[in-house]
Amino acid sequence: MYVILFLLWIIFNGRITTEIVIFGLVISAAVYWFICKFMDFSPRKEIGYLKKGGYLLQYLYHLVKEIIIANFATMKLICSAGRVVEPVLIEFETHFKSDTSRFLLANSITLTPGTITVAVEGDKFIVHCLDKTLAEGIESSVFVRLLEKIEA
Repeated sequence: MYVILFLLWIIFNGRITTEIVIFGLVISAAVYWFICKFMDFSPRKEIGYLKKGGYLLQYLYHLVKEIIIANFATMKLICSAGRVVEPVLIEFETHFKSDTSRFLLANSITLTPGTITVAVEGDKFIVHCLDKTLAEGIESSVFVRLLEKIEA
């Protein structure tokens, strides 16, 4: 956080001089101390957030990858003339500790073409899939595993 504050100071000043750098180091240290003292923040929490940041980047990578794969699967499903589309409504449960993880999973499912999160009631998810092939493995997907790692 201290480094980010210092970099923001440099960026907002638009130039680098000795005075700006020294004053930026002092101001960044004062703001960081204030955040740690009065906003329940600590270097230990910051390290935890950085560790979770790697998982969030992995999550974002897998989300984009799954969106692209699902786009092609949905286009193939829609454009194939002889194929009979079999929509399905599935229910599954997760064991997330936080509402944030439930929120991320529900929105990731909805962002992926061919699937829509219909309802989330506690740990139970109800998802509509355009075809039963799109529903395979949704309850044990990479999204669920990464969100469990983030919560740990």
